Amino acid sequence: MRTQRIYSPKDPEIFKQNLLLWGQQFTDVIWLDSNQHKDEYSRYDAVLAVEAFTSITTDYDEGFSRLREYQSTTEDWIFGYLTYDLKNGLEPLKSQNFDGLGFPDLYFFQPQKLFLIQGDQVELQYLKMVDDEIDQDLLAIENMVAPEISKSKTALKIKLRTSKEAYFEKLNDMLDHIHRGDIYEANFCQEFYAEDSSINPLETFKTLNRISKPPFATFFKHFDRYALSASPERYIQKTGQTVISQPIKGTAKRALDSEEDAKLKQDLVEDLKERSENIMIVDLVRNDLSHTALKGSVQVKELCKVYSFLQVHQMISTVASTVSPDTHPVDIIASTFPMGSMTGVPKISAMSIIEDLEDAKRGLYSGAIGYFTPQGDFDFNVVIRSILYNASENYVSFSVGGAITAKSDPLKEYEECLTKAKAMREALEK
Repeated sequence: MRTQRIYSPKDPEIFKQNLLLWGQQFTDVIWLDSNQHKDEYSRYDAVLAVEAFTSITTDYDEGFSRLREYQSTTEDWIFGYLTYDLKNGLEPLKSQNFDGLGFPDLYFFQPQKLFLIQGDQVELQYLKMVDDEIDQDLLAIENMVAPEISKSKTALKIKLRTSKEAYFEKLNDMLDHIHRGDIYEANFCQEFYAEDSSINPLETFKTLNRISKPPFATFFKHFDRYALSASPERYIQKTGQTVISQPIKGTAKRALDSEEDAKLKQDLVEDLKERSENIMIVDLVRNDLSHTALKGSVQVKELCKVYSFLQVHQMISTVASTVSPDTHPVDIIASTFPMGSMTGVPKISAMSIIEDLEDAKRGLYSGAIGYFTPQGDFDFNVVIRSILYNASENYVSFSVGGAITAKSDPLKEYEECLTKAKAMREALEK
């Protein structure tokens, strides 16, 4: 059983900043921040989970079955991630490309300490609490003083794993597959990386989050591995018997001039190529959700609606289903993983072609970070617009990609990748 306490901080915003800073002392940290984005599916403004009481680490082989057992056994809050490469345990696929990060395929932990922030109140939930521990922690959080940050740092030498010339060659190969009918759409990604480089993970995350202000921002730490995510995309959420997935397909850059920005947004609304990308993935998501849905319950709640973020305009759809109370939550995720927006149509063929053409193992990129509640509900983002960091290996990585269809223009696809990379590059260069 968890000890619970409701706390009203003197200044909720300062408490939030102090809480993330206080959490850095632990080897296991997940911070989820909605950046005040509100919709009908919102749960919390922010969540901090720290200090593993129990945990599970596994590779793709039987990854979901082991997670299913772990989630059923704990019957508690668990937080963690699913890498893209768990696909290899679901289908006859492989991941043999270069991997400079070395994240395990799956990791979840049961937090000793949990903070759920909603409005001006914080709900604290502690396991195995010692006397006055909550009071001591709250005092420490309220009195946190941010350390001085050294301004002197060596500029990162960011490289592309795939050269511009090779990108165009590979994209034309992808288009050949589409024209032959092997696939209709596939998400093709490329890695930007820096070797022999060190960063301040917390300060880099804060900069990235300030630049982007996304609804699914995440700071993840497990010993020397970090994920600093400014994700705008929800992969999948379960609340009671309702499941929703919100794929993003369709991107346009922002402009400082309001009239130009409005035109860019309207152009995206009317872009037939971007709409076709989105609709194909919506069909894939409908099919994925149908594997666990009650008959006739899969519905498209919102189709191709354009939302504006600080860096880009995005086209988002919402697909919902109803599941039986007896359906295991991990089975819902396994039947939809990896998410359609990061794979393609047909899904298995697209993933196979992606593996052959991409130069880097995706790992946590295009996987998911999130949590399960004690009641079996869950919420996961899509790991995009994210900086991944292995502090022991001094390896920094971020990847970007886009959906390729028969109507794709290789130059425009390349420019879209650079638009998506802008926030990560800016955060690393500041």
